[in-house]
Amino acid sequence: MRHRVLMPALFLSLISAASAQAELPAPPADLTGISFLVGTWESGDGRVAETGGTSRGSSKITAEAGGSALLRRDHTDLFGADGKATGSFDQIMLIYREGRAIHADYTDGAHVIHYTSAVVVPGRSVAFTTSTIATAPTFRLSYEKTADQTLALRFEIAPPGQTEFHAIATGTLHKGT
Repeated sequence: MRHRVLMPALFLSLISAASAQAELPAPPADLTGISFLVGTWESGDGRVAETGGTSRGSSKITAEAGGSALLRRDHTDLFGADGKATGSFDQIMLIYREGRAIHADYTDGAHVIHYTSAVVVPGRSVAFTTSTIATAPTFRLSYEKTADQTLALRFEIAPPGQTEFHAIATGTLHKGT
């Protein structure tokens, strides 16, 4: 008798659990449209608009958390217009999907940038942009695949209250072997 009561109750609880799972939102889409970023990259021709100098560095972008995030780790050396070393810094950026939008969070230990949207041409380019706030600059970071093993990089700023972007730094990244 006890089994006859438990079986229908167990069956109903399984149906309720299945219904509850069916109502959960689907997991976010993966980041395959920007998977061309994954790899180890080297740069030797970066340009820094502010100083007229150059930069050289390396970047390693890996898929993390089962492919639901990309993690970018960089080291950059800076040189003045005269070619002399002026400093270096390390930086990281976590790229992830939240809802239907791709977001990214960047830090170099002194600055934090929250990119709240991205325009993606799958397998070809991605442009991350911060939210527009009247009292703060807007930043845009773009990667474009220009050849099989080459990316063009562009970091731009629009001053507070303006919509026109100006390049802060540009460069070309070459995939390492």
